[in-house]
Amino acid sequence: MQNPIIVALDVPTMDAALKLAEQLAPAVGAFKIGKELFTACGPEIVRRVRATGASVFLDLKFHDIPNTVAKAVESAVRLDVQMLTIHASGGSAMMAAAEKAAQETASRSGRNAPLVLGVTVLTSMDAHDLAETGVTATPAQQVERLASLAAKAGLRGLVCSPLEIARLREILPASVQLVTPGIRPADAEKGDQKRTLTPKEAMQAGASWLVIGRPICAAENPRAAAEKILESLR
Repeated sequence: MQNPIIVALDVPTMDAALKLAEQLAPAVGAFKIGKELFTACGPEIVRRVRATGASVFLDLKFHDIPNTVAKAVESAVRLDVQMLTIHASGGSAMMAAAEKAAQETASRSGRNAPLVLGVTVLTSMDAHDLAETGVTATPAQQVERLASLAAKAGLRGLVCSPLEIARLREILPASVQLVTPGIRPADAEKGDQKRTLTPKEAMQAGASWLVIGRPICAAENPRAAAEKILESLR
């Protein structure tokens, strides 16, 4: 099997990120670079992590008019990232523009197109939060609506919480990849994550990729922690 572990480099400095990346690169499938690290270090952190030979998941959740998002995706493809995120709530035209930009820019660059992942409903939002924005659906209903919209717009992947995997597998094409945060090994602290599954439970439910941060990065031996999780999936 492919190594499905994506380690979230949720650290504030280039040095801390590169130390983790160099230690973990042989034991994981990819590294996630989010807003904190990218804002602190810029595109150079992507180049440096890619130089370890590891894949990069650029998690900046683009959400803007279609042309602006397409241009951002083009820049991400030129940075040679393997995954990136956009907000599905940006609508069909925006999602289609992002996927088109990924495919066409990759083709011109002689690269494989990155997986453009639609983010449906943030895991921090409940029914009250959605209602404040004028959405009367429950979070589960809104996730399904946006997931279906994303698939119709041509996206090949989604980010979803562990508890949404099984339902999305019922309604989406089998080819759609599901990237799942909120993963906690059975012996790990839950922290501020409420809706969690173990790595094995998430994979059995139908996850394609597992995003794991603190259980690996905060471990006394991050490499050993990653290898233990990978072994639990075999």
